[in-house]
Amino acid sequence: MPARLLAAGFVCCLPKGEPMKKNEGTPCGPLGRGAVHIYTGEGKGKTTAALGLAMRAVGRGLRVLMIQFMKRWGYGEHLAARRLQPELTIVQVGKPYFVAREGEIDPETLASMGEDIRVFPPGSPPRELIDGAGEGLAQAERAMEQGTADVIILDEINVALHFELVPLERVMELVKGRPDGVELVLTGRYAPEDLLEAADLVTEMREVKHYWTQGLEARKGIEE
Repeated sequence: MPARLLAAGFVCCLPKGEPMKKNEGTPCGPLGRGAVHIYTGEGKGKTTAALGLAMRAVGRGLRVLMIQFMKRWGYGEHLAARRLQPELTIVQVGKPYFVAREGEIDPETLASMGEDIRVFPPGSPPRELIDGAGEGLAQAERAMEQGTADVIILDEINVALHFELVPLERVMELVKGRPDGVELVLTGRYAPEDLLEAADLVTEMREVKHYWTQGLEARKGIEE
């Protein structure tokens, strides 16, 4: 555990490897020993799964911080968070457009998105995206140090890693330095192998069938 977290007064409630206990209000917080989740894969449902966990946690009186690295404002969860504050806080550090690396998106799709997408050369993401993602990680680090959240969700952090907006080493330090009383969730496709190895739970979403192929577009309250 990094020295800054030890200095903040965090202690390990269970040695690594011991069975997890039910919520007993241990010195690590109401969760007892927390865990690291990864929701990845090409299928729909990664952020949705994380939001379901967030709702369950809020229902039990836990404090949830979700930091969205790639999504823009205007989804239903943002409206719900207003009703559930201060137990549920959603912070967005992305920009109001989609991003892609050159060569990763076909010309037809690119043309259809117009001003809603920014394309950049591999290895050269826009500085404003790098700065935003860095601030998102800084907010997660502060929440761990200050003990202000029981559950921290880094939504689409794996995509931010894929686009090289944040260094993997910094994310790994966050995972390894997680206080035992904090549940940490990382979502998004492209989860790197190092993160998969470090996680306690990994779920891969696989698309079997999707109604978008039938022409059903995104709907408010379901996809948005």
